[in-house]
This record gives sequence, C-alpha cells and structure tokens, in this order.
Amino acid sequence: MIKRLSFLIGIFLFGFFSAQKKEQLQKQNAELKKQISSINANLAKTQQQSKLSVAYLNEVEKKIGLREKVYTNTQKEKRLIEDEIYLRQLEINRQNRELAVLRKNYAEVLVKAYKNKGSQNKVTFILSSKNLGEALRRIQYLKDYSDYQDKKAAEISTAAKVLQENITLKQKSVKDKEMILSNQQKDLLTIAAEKKTKQTLLEEFKKNEVQLTSELKQKQAESKQLEGQIRSIIAEEIRIAKAKEAENRKIEAEKIRLAKIAAEKEKAKIEAENKARMEALALEKKKADDEARRLKEISERKAAEEVERSKIAAAADAKKSEDTKKAADAERAEARRIAAAKDAVEAAANAKAAADRAASARAAEATMVKKNNDEKKAAETKAMTNFGVAPNLGSNFAANRGKMGMPVYGTITHRFGRQPHPVFKNIVEENNGVKIAVTKGTVAKCIAPGTVSRVIASGDGSKMVIVKHGDYFTIYANLSSTMVSANQQVSAGTSMGVVGADFDGSYTLDFQIWNGSSPVDPLGWVN
Repeated sequence: MIKRLSFLIGIFLFGFFSAQKKEQLQKQNAELKKQISSINANLAKTQQQSKLSVAYLNEVEKKIGLREKVYTNTQKEKRLIEDEIYLRQLEINRQNRELAVLRKNYAEVLVKAYKNKGSQNKVTFILSSKNLGEALRRIQYLKDYSDYQDKKAAEISTAAKVLQENITLKQKSVKDKEMILSNQQKDLLTIAAEKKTKQTLLEEFKKNEVQLTSELKQKQAESKQLEGQIRSIIAEEIRIAKAKEAENRKIEAEKIRLAKIAAEKEKAKIEAENKARMEALALEKKKADDEARRLKEISERKAAEEVERSKIAAAADAKKSEDTKKAADAERAEARRIAAAKDAVEAAANAKAAADRAASARAAEATMVKKNNDEKKAAETKAMTNFGVAPNLGSNFAANRGKMGMPVYGTITHRFGRQPHPVFKNIVEENNGVKIAVTKGTVAKCIAPGTVSRVIASGDGSKMVIVKHGDYFTIYANLSSTMVSANQQVSAGTSMGVVGADFDGSYTLDFQIWNGSSPVDPLGWVN
C-alpha cells in the first residue's frame, strides 16, 4: 500500500513539474519564433537593398541561432513527453494487474452467490435460526454480503474508468510526441535550408571577394583619412578651447578683482549705514537693561517692605483689644500696607515691561547683525553678477555615461577596436566607434546636448557631423544628408541627418565618441 502511494505521489509530482517545464519551453519557443519573424521582416527589407552586406549575413546567422534554440527546446520537450509516456505506461500496467485481481475476486464472489442463489435458500437460512437474535444477525449478514458484492463491482468500475483515463492521456502524449517529431523534421529542414542560404551568401562573398576586398580597403583608407580629419578638428577645438579658457581665466580674474572692489565699497557703505543703527540699538539696550535692573531692585525692596508691614499689622491686630490707640495705629499701618502692596505690584509690572523692552532690544540687535551680514553678502553677489562673474556649471556628458540612448537602433555589424572582419578574416579592422546597420531612411539623433563643431563632406559624397560636449565629442558619419549646421546648439534627440548607404549596399551609421583626442567604446556610454 505504501509503495503504491509513493508511486502515485511520484507520478503526480512528475506530471506537475513536467507540465510546468513544458509550458516554460513552449513560452520560450513562442518568444523565439517572434524574434525569427521580426528578423524575417528585416531580411525582406534589406534583401531589396543588398545581400552582400555584413548586416544581412549577421541577421541570417542570428536567425539560424534562434532556430537551433527552438530545436533544442523541442528536444527537451520531447524527452519530457517520453518520460511522461513511460511513467504513464507503468501506471497502466499496475492498474491492469489490480483490475485483474479485482475481477478475479469478484468472479469468485459471483460463483459462490450463484451456487447459493434463490430466495428459498435465503428464507431457509433465516428460518433455521435457533432464536430471534440469530435470525436478525443472519439478515444483517445477507445484507452486508450483498453490499460487499456491490462495492466490489463499483471498485472494478472505478478502476476501469481510471485505467481508461490513463490510456487516453498516454494516447494524447503519444500524439503530442508525433506532432513534435513532425515539427522537428520541419525545423531540421528549415535549419538546413537557412544554413544553405548562409553558405550561398558566403560563396557570393567569396565570388566577389576581390571586388569587396578592394572596396573595403578603399573604405578603410577613407576611414583613416577621415580619422586624421577628426583628430585635426578635435586638436584644433582643444587648442581653441584652451586658448579661450586661458583668456577667459584672465577676463574672469579681472572681473572678480573689480567685482571685489565694488563689493568692498558697497559693504563699507552698508557697514557705515548700519553702524549708527547698531550704536543706537546698543545704547537703547543698555538703557533698557539698566532700567530693568533698577525697577527690579525697587520691586524687590517694596516687596520686602510689604512683608515687614504685614508683620507690623499682624502685631497691631494682636494688641488691638488691649489698646484702642494702638488699634488706630494698626488701621493706619494697614492703609500704608495696602498702598505699599499696590506700589509693589506696580513696580513688578514695570520691572517686567523693562525686561521685555531689554529682550526686544537684544532681538533687534541680533536682527540688525544678521541683516548687516545678509546685505553685505547680497552686495557681493550683485557685484559679481554685474561684472559678469558666473559659477562654472561644467559638462554633464560624463555624468550621463550609460544613461544616453543610441543615435539609431539597428544591428551592430562592426564593434569598437582592433578585430578581424566578420567575413574576410584576412583583413583586420581598426574601428574608432561602432557601425550600426539600419533600414533606408533612418535618421540619426544626437545623444546629448552640445554644440555642432563641424559638418564635413567626405570624398565619397557622404557627410559627417561632429558635436562638442565640453571635453567630449560625438561623431555621426556616413550620412547622405544633414539637418544641422556649424555652431548650432543641439539637444539630446536633435536630428543630425539621414543615414546613407555603405559600399556593400547596406545603410550603416558610423558612430564614435571621443574623450578629448582619444576614441572610446560607445557601447560603454549609450544603451
């Protein structure tokens, strides 16, 4: 029983995880097929332009890679289904054995029932009881025996139903496997056809190797010449920037000197104007402090006198019954005490008012000090502004590294640095940027705010835009037309120009980033 339960649990868990894995593989394949469909659409467009392009070949290779991933996933799915069929068959075999045992046991029950059939036998069986209790027990026995037969029949029916369900599931899995095998055959044929296409393309490249190699070398020579132009332009820009910076430093230093002189004059004027106010406030504060001190002393003295008079009045009250004359003195003493108490209250109020005036004077003095400092600071800032001295905000190009968008979105066919050509391995390329293959009519966008340094027409008819971003430069080369002019202020997203056709017929943007006089890998800066 325990073995059977463990087996059933194992079957259930396998089925659960297997279903999950199959679903995951199917989702992956669906996504891969979407990518393949997108590549097919791109190939349909680029096919009209040129098959003899690295971009076209890259797309074909990418598609083959995706097809092979689909095939691999399908292989995994097939193995899962095969495992499922195997385990399902084991379960069917086990259920067949159990069903055979159930049927055998039920047949034996039926045989016994047949031998003892007939109502007469049952009646005789009951009537032959020795007493009523035994008769009742025999009636219950006959009922239980009948229920047992029904139960065994139900077990056989349920077992047969479950067995049939498992057989149906196995048949479905077999069909799924057959379908997968059919799809695999189609995939293998498709992969073979696409590999043949790739081989044909490579042969086409080989046929035209002499011509393409010649054109490629010519293009590399033009690129070298272009690189020399870029270096000269950037060197000149750096020289101008340094000279301008030196001149600006002199001008800025003179502006700061004059601004400081003007600021000191203004601050001296403010200091002089505020000095009298400060002295008046200081005198008022001293007077207020002295008055507060004097009134406090009076208040304290009068309070002490009030205490003494209270003692005298109390003593007079004690002797009032003894001496009438003294009673009159006590009455007068009481009047004086009331008057003194009134004076004490008034003195305390005056002392508080004087203390408040002293506090106000101190607060006014502090406010005046702050106002004086603020006015002097404002005067300095105003003088600096009047003389054209502004804070240096610097360039935010470096701060945005990795956050800037691509100038165009397409297929990167040539990467940064020294590397063999994707097709002609005997040719080594030296790329100062990346080359991005795009569809015809694509417009290159500026990646960051800056100033257009140059718009240059190359010998092959293509155009190039150089944009200055502080110490950095971005290059947009191989444009068929441009949309900006020299010294134009541009922002991120400004249209630079339309990407032109390369020598192999593909539409490719040559995009570069320079840090001063050194090119850097653009893929480390844009995404």
